[in-house]
Amino acid sequence: MAHSHTDALPDAVRHRALATQSGRRWIADLDATVASLVRRWDLRVGNVLHGGTESLVLEVERADGTEAALKLGISGVADLAGEAHAYELAEGRGLATVYGCDIERNALLIERLGPMLADSGWSVEDQMHAICRALSALWCTPVDDSELLSGGDKALWLADFIEDIWHRLDGPCDLSTRNTALDFAAERAAAHTPETSVLVHGDAHANNALKVPGSGDGPDGQYKLIDPDGMFAERACDLAVPMREWSAALRPAPVRLARERCSYLAELSGASERAIWQWGFMERVSSGMLLVEIGLEDEGWEMLAIADRLADASVPV
Repeated sequence: MAHSHTDALPDAVRHRALATQSGRRWIADLDATVASLVRRWDLRVGNVLHGGTESLVLEVERADGTEAALKLGISGVADLAGEAHAYELAEGRGLATVYGCDIERNALLIERLGPMLADSGWSVEDQMHAICRALSALWCTPVDDSELLSGGDKALWLADFIEDIWHRLDGPCDLSTRNTALDFAAERAAAHTPETSVLVHGDAHANNALKVPGSGDGPDGQYKLIDPDGMFAERACDLAVPMREWSAALRPAPVRLARERCSYLAELSGASERAIWQWGFMERVSSGMLLVEIGLEDEGWEMLAIADRLADASVPV
């Protein structure tokens, strides 16, 4: 290779890797790992793609000229096995197409897509529409997979996380807000059934939605999703993140505008407004506290302030 990929690591990825012993070993082995994958998949390597914090992602070209992205997850930090499984199940429906995976080297070779939806300059409504189009394609994937985390287990995990972090941060939101989130988690866990579950992405935000090259400009352009968590859950679980995002757009009238957003997402997806509201609230509370804990306080406190306003609102039927 002409240059060292170790030297080209984005700062955020390097700092994350250096924080653990396994990550430091990953950096030491990185050039050899890339070289072995280049040989295995017959690749020509291009530039580093920036934006993530847990993986090195490289522009590559396959032997047949197909443009692709080579993703190498930091050992012990980003286990790509679950992500690979979701890609393989989807077979390009709503997610980037996977061309190869090497679980031993924690690497994926996937379809290279275009710019992020977050950089489109579109309205919040148009961005939600694009995300829901990608999700609707993903949800059509035939799946009944016991290897996937279920929506019920995800709800219970969120409940434990919310309770633990609320105590660690000494109550960063109202007690009623925390309790509402826990009640919603219990309801969504009880509501989980295989009959109403689909393959969901789990983190469908605008930075994870990338434009399909050549699909047209403007809101009619097609987007696919990357970095899937991959779960077997009700569709509303995937709408938690669009409900959580774009907090600034909710500032003028949080309850009214959140209700309007919930109704819009239900119209786009066919999912239950009650379920969308509850998953979105849980996601807002858990993410807000996590952001505060890791030092992204402005965004975190805004999420939690809106959660406090929404806690006493009546839940859609």
